Amino acid sequence: MITELGHFALVLGFAIAIVQMVIPLVGAHKGWRGWMAMADPAATSQVILVGFSFLALTYAFVVSDFSLRLVFLNSHTDKPMIYKITGVWGNHEGSMLLWLLILVLFGACATWFGQGLRPEFRARVLAVQAAVSVAFYAFILFTSNPFLRLAVPPLNGQDLNPLLQDPGLAFHPPFLYLGYVGLSMSFSFAVAALMEGRVDAAWGRWVRPWTLAAWVFLTIGIGLGSWWAYYELGWGGFWFWDPVENASFMPWLFAAALLHSAIVVEKREALKSWTILLAIMAFGFSLLGTFIVRSGLLTSVHAFANDPERGVWILIILAIFMGGALTLFAARANAMRASGVFQSVSRESALVLNNILLAVSSFVVFVGTIWPLVAEMFLDRTLSVGPPFFDAAFTPFFVAICLVLPVGAMLAWKRGSLAKAARPLWPAALLAVALAGLAYALQTSRSSLGPIGVLLGVWVVAGSLVDLWSRTGRGDLAGRIRRLGRLPRGDWGKMVSHAGLGITVLAIAGHLAWQEEDIRVAREGESYAVGAYEVTLVGVREVQGPNYISTMADITMSRDGRRVATLNPEKRYYPVADMPTTEAGIRNGFWRDLYVVIGDPQTGGGWAVRTHIKPFSNWIWGGSILMALGGLISLSDRRLRVGAGAGRTARREPSDGVPAE
Repeated sequence: MITELGHFALVLGFAIAIVQMVIPLVGAHKGWRGWMAMADPAATSQVILVGFSFLALTYAFVVSDFSLRLVFLNSHTDKPMIYKITGVWGNHEGSMLLWLLILVLFGACATWFGQGLRPEFRARVLAVQAAVSVAFYAFILFTSNPFLRLAVPPLNGQDLNPLLQDPGLAFHPPFLYLGYVGLSMSFSFAVAALMEGRVDAAWGRWVRPWTLAAWVFLTIGIGLGSWWAYYELGWGGFWFWDPVENASFMPWLFAAALLHSAIVVEKREALKSWTILLAIMAFGFSLLGTFIVRSGLLTSVHAFANDPERGVWILIILAIFMGGALTLFAARANAMRASGVFQSVSRESALVLNNILLAVSSFVVFVGTIWPLVAEMFLDRTLSVGPPFFDAAFTPFFVAICLVLPVGAMLAWKRGSLAKAARPLWPAALLAVALAGLAYALQTSRSSLGPIGVLLGVWVVAGSLVDLWSRTGRGDLAGRIRRLGRLPRGDWGKMVSHAGLGITVLAIAGHLAWQEEDIRVAREGESYAVGAYEVTLVGVREVQGPNYISTMADITMSRDGRRVATLNPEKRYYPVADMPTTEAGIRNGFWRDLYVVIGDPQTGGGWAVRTHIKPFSNWIWGGSILMALGGLISLSDRRLRVGAGAGRTARREPSDGVPAE
């Protein structure tokens, strides 16, 4: 009964979304306040209805209602409760329902926190957001209904994919969806602005918090996915340029570009057309990522679905919204003339360069991701584009971003001076060069990757600190320290995010350049050396898990005769799913990780064992955490908070009601 009510709530939400898509838009065009006001209760009603539908599906998973086809395919009575709950979105249909829930929640947030917007503009934003919702309601109800029943309920289910029965990947999809779907708000603001033919500083102020929130969620989601790949897949890496990884990375790059471009719109009323285009492209690449994950056209180790027919539906949604938005953009481009001018050496120019580098690097990732499909369809060739291409094609653009970032942040608005901006950065540059030279002198290999990574990472981190310190003005040290504590949170958030980027760059370069690896067949009781460590395979035993059987190794690692770690790598077998997984044994450390994987037993005796010494591993995710934390700090700044300044603007411009700089 509850599942039927959940299905009915979804259908009712679909009908309300259609009303929200049409009525407020007509009201905004005609100036009818009552019709425009209908968007508010419609948006709130959708959250309630879709939320109830999602809870009904969750209830079916918790009680193991195998009369529901989705529960039968993705659950089992022996599965731990946490994975019964996360199994709700560990499949195509449930994950799309979560996607829709987040989509209508963002629309409702625009209602709840958007009272400072002009009624006509808010009505258009909510109508566009409802149009996106209508498309995904239809997609779920007509192609991916999570409430389909089985005529004869089985006694038990087929279990969830064992790779998804892990805390890291359990919470990785929701954060990604919050990022993907959050960009729909930027898209809705862009299309609404195109409908009105008006983009100003107020628009830039309003679009920034939505984009920043989406970027923060994407950062957390990508970090969780990277962390999961590192310890779960057993390949010893954190990033493999997998199509699904690329699907989240491309909108992350566009969202970063949009964030910086919106600053120029807000501060200088320039780059209007470019910022609108970025908002459209950011959400477009989110939809493209959804297509890649669910179409089955590109192979991935963690794609949700393998159904080209569903992929065609998503491709149609992508074509409708991107085609419509770009057509509207072409028609209204002349109405978005920039009123602010700036010199070629200025903060605005640096942000333009930042935008170009981020956008081009995203297109490089797109080309590498989609090229195997293009080659197969049009050239009748089977190709594989792997890490060597991405490393060679993507890295130069990101190196340029790191080099430009500290100097660009120090330039003045409108008209700047490179000499004046670079003068405070000399200590940061000297520190970066000195530490890079030290790294080159200490390393055993002659690779330049590690020292270059140290150079770029320290340059970005130190540059961000210098930028923050420069905002305290002149005067005695005590006075500047006091002013440092009174700086806006947005300045602190910017520093923390940029520092997180620098730490991540340094960590990735050091991780790749200085890691050590040993692959061998080891017998129980045998010891061998890897770097400065002595590794001993003490024994291998079978362990019974809650819903799996584990082959677990006991491996000790010693240094200078002193045991530093006992690791327990596993190979798990899930009988219901008939699928094995790998659980690496990891000893985390501040400077390095000890990483061991147990393989299959060998014909001549012994076990395949892979041992890694991985420097700076935790710095990679530490940098990601800092980037997300910086975004959250900036969101807490009242200047960037949704609705901030509405009252002031209402007093200054009674007919507008939009916050302005």
